[in-house]
Amino acid sequence: MGESIYKIIDLVGSSSTSWEDAATKAIESASKSLRDLRIAEVRKLDIKIEDGKPAQFRTNLRLSFKFQD
Repeated sequence: MGESIYKIIDLVGSSSTSWEDAATKAIESASKSLRDLRIAEVRKLDIKIEDGKPAQFRTNLRLSFKFQD
């Protein structure tokens, strides 16, 4: 097995439903332009509030993918 190098990027997904849905949307969107996604690490969760109610669940992810020459 050869050596591998991975690149790490930060993404923020948002959803009006849940943090899990926000993370899923971010990963699915990234997978359209990046190959060999490996690990998604949840770094931060927050909620945008409007009129005293949760409006958007936001998930900040650190995503790694295999670097290809």
